[in-house]
Amino acid sequence: MRALARTPDGMATWPEFARELREAAAVVVPPLILSEVDYFLAKDRVAARRLLAEVLDPATTYELEPLLPEDLVRALQLDAKFGSLELGLVDASVAAVAERRGIYRVLTTDHNDFGPVRIGPQYRQPLVLLP
Repeated sequence: MRALARTPDGMATWPEFARELREAAAVVVPPLILSEVDYFLAKDRVAARRLLAEVLDPATTYELEPLLPEDLVRALQLDAKFGSLELGLVDASVAAVAERRGIYRVLTTDHNDFGPVRIGPQYRQPLVLLP
């Protein structure tokens, strides 16, 4: 959400996040993330609709990634493994999808949550947190 935030004159509020989105070859979006975005944009329905339209537009770099049943199982495992972080289902599903897709770069403001997380069969693969 920070990546898309704009000042009233249209300038990026968080330019480092906007830059990461612009430079990415693909932006994989697990669907549970949309519920968090919707929550944070509750008072700006125009921005919420615009973001969803961008995610769904095949001409953008966004890829709405289906959440598979095995991703939910893995998310629960990751949430339990890293219980002290209190990841929750949304963040754990991001890690699970990253693991399944072999994508380790995560655009997030939650560096405290994602920083210690390790994925993969032996929990050795760290996530690269952007920006």
